[in-house]
Amino acid sequence: MADSQQVVEELVMGNSSTKLLAIVANERGAIEASQNNNISYLGFPFSISETFQLKNTNSTRIQSLETVKKMHEICEKNNQELVVYLSMAFGNPYGDEWNAEIVVEWLDKLKELSIKKISLADTTGMATNQSLTEIGRKIFVNSRDLELGLHLHTKTEEWKEKIEITNKIGYRRFDGAILGYGGCPMAQDELVGNMPMENLLRFFDVSNRETIDEIKEKFLELIEN
Repeated sequence: MADSQQVVEELVMGNSSTKLLAIVANERGAIEASQNNNISYLGFPFSISETFQLKNTNSTRIQSLETVKKMHEICEKNNQELVVYLSMAFGNPYGDEWNAEIVVEWLDKLKELSIKKISLADTTGMATNQSLTEIGRKIFVNSRDLELGLHLHTKTEEWKEKIEITNKIGYRRFDGAILGYGGCPMAQDELVGNMPMENLLRFFDVSNRETIDEIKEKFLELIEN
C-alpha cells in the first residue's frame, strides 16, 4: 500500500516481542522496507504458476527468482530475515501444469539460494486433506533444515482438521487473520476465507482463551467504528 511506510513508522513497539513482516513484490519495495528498524521480516510472494506470478508481480518465475536472490542479500545486510511464500502450492485454476513434484522442484530452487523460511500458500483455497498430506510428506523428507510454514484458506467447518493434519506432519509456522477476514478473489468458493487467527490461538494454547476473546471483541469494535 502507498502509505504502508507511514503506518509502520507510527507503530510503538516498545518492549513488545511482536515481530513485523512486510510483504513486497520487487527489489525497490525491499530496499524501502529494509530501512525501517521496526520490520524484522521481508516476505515475497513466489508462485509456482507462471500465469499467477505475472498477474501478481508482473514478472516471470525466473525473474522472480532473481528478485528473491536480491531480497535475501538485502535482508542479510540489514539484519532481517526473508520469508518466501510459495503460492499456488496446492492447486492451479489457470490451467498451468501442477503436481506435487513441481512444488518440490521450486522449493529446491529456493533452498539453493539459502532461503530458510518458506510458507506454502493455499492461494485459491484448493487444498484438501489428501494434498496437504501428500505434499507435506514429500517436502519434509529433505527439508528438515527449513522452517516450513503454511498460509491456508479454509471454510469455517474445515479449519481444525487442516491444522491437526499439518501440525502432525511437522509444520510449525501458521498464518492467520482475525475472524478469518480476507481471502483470494480466485478462490473456488466465496465461503473460503483466511485461517481464523483466534482458532489457531485456541488450538495451540487453550489456556489463553480469555485474551483471545478480548482481541476478537476489540477487532469487532474497530471495524464497526
